[in-house]
Amino acid sequence: MKLKRLILPFFILVCQFALAQNDTIALKEVIISDTQLRDYSTSQSVLKLTDSVINKNASSLTSLLNYNSVVYFKENGLGMVSSPSFRGTTAQQTAVLWNGININSQLLGQTDFNTINTRDFSSISVKAGGGSVIYGTSAIGGSIHLNNDLNFGTKFTNTVRVNYGSFNTQGYHYKANVGSDRFSASVSVTRNSSDNNYEYVNGKGENLNGQYYNNSVNVAAAYKLNDNNILKLYSYFFDGERHFSLIFPSEVRTKYQDTNTRNMLEWEGTYGKFTSKLKAAYLQEEYKYFGNIANPNHSYGKVESIIGKYDLAFNAGKGFTINAVFDFMQNKGFGSDIDGKNRQIGAGTLLIKHQATGKLSYEAGVRKEVTSNYESPVLFSGGARYAFSKFYTLKLNASKNFRIPTFNDLYWKGAGNLDLKPESSWQGEIGNAFTYKDVSLTITGYYIKLKDMLRWLPAGSVWRPVNTDRVRTYGLEAILNYKKKFGDNEIGINGTYGYTVSENEDTGKQLIYVPYHKATASLSYSFKKLGAYYQFLYNGEVFTRSDNNSLYNIDSYTVGNVGLEYSFGKKDVATLGIQVLNIFNKDYVSVASRPLPGRNYNVYLTLNF
Repeated sequence: MKLKRLILPFFILVCQFALAQNDTIALKEVIISDTQLRDYSTSQSVLKLTDSVINKNASSLTSLLNYNSVVYFKENGLGMVSSPSFRGTTAQQTAVLWNGININSQLLGQTDFNTINTRDFSSISVKAGGGSVIYGTSAIGGSIHLNNDLNFGTKFTNTVRVNYGSFNTQGYHYKANVGSDRFSASVSVTRNSSDNNYEYVNGKGENLNGQYYNNSVNVAAAYKLNDNNILKLYSYFFDGERHFSLIFPSEVRTKYQDTNTRNMLEWEGTYGKFTSKLKAAYLQEEYKYFGNIANPNHSYGKVESIIGKYDLAFNAGKGFTINAVFDFMQNKGFGSDIDGKNRQIGAGTLLIKHQATGKLSYEAGVRKEVTSNYESPVLFSGGARYAFSKFYTLKLNASKNFRIPTFNDLYWKGAGNLDLKPESSWQGEIGNAFTYKDVSLTITGYYIKLKDMLRWLPAGSVWRPVNTDRVRTYGLEAILNYKKKFGDNEIGINGTYGYTVSENEDTGKQLIYVPYHKATASLSYSFKKLGAYYQFLYNGEVFTRSDNNSLYNIDSYTVGNVGLEYSFGKKDVATLGIQVLNIFNKDYVSVASRPLPGRNYNVYLTLNF
């Protein structure tokens, strides 16, 4: 067995032994890896989803964000390939960050949101708008941040969650948090599976060949060497298999296996006015595609990535901070359709932030990448935040962002194009944040202009990637939060709304699979140990043809979920809950000819000890 796969079970045993006799909790400072999300996003909109929200949704990142953010998803059937559209951009233009490291596939340029188990993370943040200066490629429409936050303090807690639902859907999750004044660790193990053989609401068949399973193991640990130095380890392993759902029963049955391994070591040091962070990471992605599950023959692809990153921040005093970041990445890709190829990327970034007064702060950054495969533009960002009063805050931000060609774009046998340029975009946004007592409302208007969009187009009998369309995107986003506690009662209301125009500048047509309107809402109520909630999702109609032919539209749809749970014991050691999903038994699709389930049920039990 490879050494990197031994790291995970080894740390599980270490964490269990380290503090197995400690059962008190005295939390101290929070250890965060992605501090730049916290420190350099004050002029943009950031929505943070915590444990309480994560636990009310299915374990997939698709379900969590679909019902709690403005991000639109197209899903090829429940649990199948899932692609986001953030502010009218493509899936490849949404960056996914794992503890500050960009993990979008080097082969496809995107992350499949059904391969992320949300319960493995302590918080998940949705950052709207450009972020390429900090996070590099793909952060054009926005970025999704998967975080494992740690804290020192004596503790030893365990959580076990088991759920069972329609279509023989099963979920098992275990998480342990252990720590002392010098050591902190979080370990989780997750297993999900489903026969996924739901009948279509319209009575015209059932979801055939849709079964899937996935397993993940996640470890985050920190050790305080002394008062000035902290060593951190982050490790994640995912293994899954999906049988791709059929459109017609006569189709050949296929399946897809993917494995992702991520390991990162970080050394953080604080020396007077300087804060130093050194990160070293190893990432591996691998897939196998079986064009006929009755045949062992398959295609495959694999990329191994080594990442080094050095971050030096200087506190210059009077609220002024300077941050220099240098990073290097090497990718090695190979497979049945890609000959062994190597790519090296080096980058330098300079960030500044100034808290000028109690009301005014501003931030700016510039980044330049160097590689032999393409010419990278100089990227920049700048923003300001001004609090006119406790009630109203104004945010302004502008940036230039980009997305680099993927391994498939550059090196696919017989079709790769080494002359490709990165996609680049200019964008600006104005945010308005209102706060009154227990209510907060954020309204943001934005504009994005994209050029050199990468698309695969036919060149005779062969499809090849080329830089083609120019795209203009603009719209409005709103996020509402309300929470009020009175006596033993607590009520919460959350909502999001997005209006998006994303059009090809040459044709004036809306891009496919980008709805003009998307809205979500949730209402929760609790009384002592009893809790109930309702979730609402509305997606407007989308075009599936570039000419916007209305004959092929996907109609708008509304879906609702309800849940009820009760906690037992003085310290809520057990919680029993039931969910009814798609309670109105809506017949709907998010991808043409790929029906999603009608009314279905899920029962779960959570134990805390």
